[in-house]
Amino acid sequence: MKTLPIEFEPTASFCYKFARYHMLPELALEPEATSGEPFKLNLVINRVIARYFSEQELNLSYPARDAEGKMHQVGSALRFFASHRAKIGPESPFVWLGQSGMYRLKSDVEFTQEAVADEDEAIEEQVDIEHRGWLYAFSFPAIKKTVDPFPIKIGFTGAADVETRVFGQCKGSGFFEKPEILGRWQVTRVTQIESAVHAVLKARGRWIEDAPGCEWFTTTVSEVQSIVEFIET
Repeated sequence: MKTLPIEFEPTASFCYKFARYHMLPELALEPEATSGEPFKLNLVINRVIARYFSEQELNLSYPARDAEGKMHQVGSALRFFASHRAKIGPESPFVWLGQSGMYRLKSDVEFTQEAVADEDEAIEEQVDIEHRGWLYAFSFPAIKKTVDPFPIKIGFTGAADVETRVFGQCKGSGFFEKPEILGRWQVTRVTQIESAVHAVLKARGRWIEDAPGCEWFTTTVSEVQSIVEFIET
């Protein structure tokens, strides 16, 4: 069993993060993808999932946020988010061929970073993760700057308070000082807003590819806020 790159927890947030930031790049390295030929993505998704999770972990369930009594299973959520991001995500390395779950790897020309114009497709199975939540930005005092851009992590949470999410992320992660929350924005369609903000910053060359973690950008709080306000209006 391979070691998980992020701490496991049976939540929608974990399943989304793992599928988007860790599964998609690994899926793109599988033989079916690198062959350049069309292939059935779900079969490859199941293979990658099996490398990281036990049956017991996959069978764990967590409560849906906006549907009382409804539960989602970790295995189903991982498969859903991986398929969903592969199909519509601007970060997806794949082209959806529109039939029978078939995909192919994007060519170098096709795989360009684009800002998200809009993502209005309904998410039928996991609509709760697309509802209201917090987009947040944090950094550390040692790298913070007053005026110039500096490394800022931009993520989201569906929890009631951002502090729990941010401090929980950094606990035991090798950081030597307390994170500083620089901004928070309560938005609807929280994962879509996060995707749009990331895509705009990537298109502007702000993404820090070799950062010790996901979602780090060399930017400013005012730049992030202006993007959020533009998308929300």
